[in-house]
Amino acid sequence: MTTSFVNNIHIKNMYGLTDGKTFEEEFSLVSFENILFDLVSYAIYLALQLFDFHKKEVDTIIQDQKKGRLSWYRWMALQFQHGFDLLPDSDNFDNSSATIEQIEASKIIKYAAVSDSDITGKIIIKIAGETDGVLSPISNNQKDAVEAYFEEIKFAGTDITIINYLPDRLYLTIQIFRDPLVIDANGNSILNGGKPVEEAIQEFMKELPFNGEYSNAALIDKLQKVEGVKIPHLIVAQSSWIDPTSGDYGAPTNIDVKRVPESGYFEIPNFDNISYVV
Repeated sequence: MTTSFVNNIHIKNMYGLTDGKTFEEEFSLVSFENILFDLVSYAIYLALQLFDFHKKEVDTIIQDQKKGRLSWYRWMALQFQHGFDLLPDSDNFDNSSATIEQIEASKIIKYAAVSDSDITGKIIIKIAGETDGVLSPISNNQKDAVEAYFEEIKFAGTDITIINYLPDRLYLTIQIFRDPLVIDANGNSILNGGKPVEEAIQEFMKELPFNGEYSNAALIDKLQKVEGVKIPHLIVAQSSWIDPTSGDYGAPTNIDVKRVPESGYFEIPNFDNISYVV
């Protein structure tokens, strides 16, 4: 824009510009013209970003709403409204007498993931809600309503299993070789207080997407960035999950490289097996 501006014959005559000089050579950074071009160019850039975002958003909605696809089942799980009935012969809820606040409060499923089962014609839908900002299963009564909802909207011949488990438990045994000038023998930051290694692990868990894959290598990469950690040595990682037949956690099994949680998400019961050495 600035090149076209200084090369325009009318602008040259009006400002008395010199041939061959650039816009930066003719106008200072604080000139009205420079500020004006900054504002216009930023407005154009912002508009392009908004159009790109809107396009991606629309593409995602179209992709998710292609009925029968796994992404459609996930979309429909997130659209479930507890306490509302479906319109006749429809997969849309009757919101005619509801407020926006009531509609939002009824959407109890905050996370969902859908995958094919090993059994032909069967799909698995993992779901989770939130309690005080933490992932958690919905109640049994709510799950019954979700199952009835999918029985109503599913494609004929499709068998659906809803997984609404407590989180898988992740057990970590880690030896942290520390910088004694930065982290004390109990894992506390000498300068800032708190336990930076435990905080980094909790942050790592939050960064995992729902039904995302945990990997030992990714955890080590995260710990290597903690100030005061010289070598994070992961001795063993194990996980256990709810046995649907007994309703209790099974025995922990080793995670050699990576693992996708059966429930869709992990929790770390404690950090008792993290030791700090020099």
